[in-house]
Amino acid sequence: MERIEKTVFISYRRTNLPWALLIFQNLTQHGYDVFFDYEGIASGDFGRVILENITARAHFLVLLTPSALERCGDPADWLRREIETALANQRNIIPLMIEGFDFGAPAIASQLTSRLAALKDYNALRIHSDYFDEAMERLRSRYLNVPLTAVLHPASSSAQRAAREQKAAAYAAPAVQEKELTAQRWFEQGFAVADVDEKLRFYSEAIRLKPDYAEAFNNRGNARRDKGDVEGALRSYSEAIRLKPDYAVAFLNRGNARRDKGDVEGALQDFNEAIRLKPDYAEAYDNRGNARRDKGDLEGALQDCSEAIRLNPDYADAFNNRGGVRSDKGDVEGALQDYNEAIQLKPDYAVAFLNRGVARSAKGNLEGALQDYNEPSSSSPTTPRPFSTGALRAARKVTWRARCRISPRPSGSSLTMPRPSTAGAMHAATKATWRARCRIATKPSSSSPIWPRPSTAGAVCAAPKANRRARCRITPRPSGSSPTTP
Repeated sequence: MERIEKTVFISYRRTNLPWALLIFQNLTQHGYDVFFDYEGIASGDFGRVILENITARAHFLVLLTPSALERCGDPADWLRREIETALANQRNIIPLMIEGFDFGAPAIASQLTSRLAALKDYNALRIHSDYFDEAMERLRSRYLNVPLTAVLHPASSSAQRAAREQKAAAYAAPAVQEKELTAQRWFEQGFAVADVDEKLRFYSEAIRLKPDYAEAFNNRGNARRDKGDVEGALRSYSEAIRLKPDYAVAFLNRGNARRDKGDVEGALQDFNEAIRLKPDYAEAYDNRGNARRDKGDLEGALQDCSEAIRLNPDYADAFNNRGGVRSDKGDVEGALQDYNEAIQLKPDYAVAFLNRGVARSAKGNLEGALQDYNEPSSSSPTTPRPFSTGALRAARKVTWRARCRISPRPSGSSLTMPRPSTAGAMHAATKATWRARCRIATKPSSSSPIWPRPSTAGAVCAAPKANRRARCRITPRPSGSSPTTP
């Protein structure tokens, strides 16, 4: 028989904790049994406790702000897994739209992939702080007051005990203050705006209102790094880590900032810590692979990129970076396979086209190389340019000379370029193309033996900051959620 249930699961990002707590307090005051991961559940029990409590409750509230879905492209993301579990078990799913969340926004639509696409078909409720009581009355009387036909699965005794512990901690929490919600509003505005100076202003205001706002410090670090202020970014990431020592995302971002400065050892330490805190963190494995490649540890880099791909099979950046490692190892065929996969996953991936062009040139496929060099220039105007016009022209020129077997004579020199029909000539042509692309002059005798990696995000190659940082621009989403800025 259909029945009215008063059992609720709240799914949220840690950045939205004040909203989640406010909703918990309202529902429990009206007699609802609410599961709310307030303090954080031990990592060993987290998955089982969370999933069992979803299947044991009739209603599933998911708090949606502009930043909430950012990392849902990762299959291991916990907010994604919670939503997918609720969908699979036919819970009464109610999206709560907060801080201007809009299913129709392009950035949001691009994140609703795979099974998550069904989320927009559910009857959502918009909540605004100025009309909170009215919105909650509608939630209780209309959205939660519905009969449930799906079967509830009782949680195990340990999952029930964890639920009671979290409920007790949330009961003891102080009432949510208006300034906490205001700080949340500034944070979400910082996430949504494109202008970097405005991001800095919004995140700084959120921090002023809530000085222990670790996620706002992390995102301010991202904005500072976008402006080229690496030292300021490092200070922001370090403060986020001080406030929240288990903040894997901040360790990842600080590792990338350290790598920007050339501190590869410091970067490796941060990537190691991010992986220790979050063993299924694909982005951390990928970025550690880049750092290992910087050090010349190609085997370690290959292992890390492969692990990132295992954790997230749709991770285009990891395929591109593994292609670069394979190319360094002389496995051009394997590199081509990886670049092909990166392009299939991300058809406007200019860096992968350029890398594939170099690999095709090395294999003697000069026509294919020229096609790949041309591809990025015909892509969308919003596609980041991984190289300057001059670098692209130089790359094409080298390939064209190899194809036409032209031997340029530098002034005052009787030397000619080797014929491209020989392996050595092809290698020379490829190397020249690579150097042109990275804007690298002939290596001085006193320079470091470690060359910049063109396919590695963060390396001093031609990829612009927007492209090479895309994968580490993570807004915080802790476990049970999980904030990036990715």
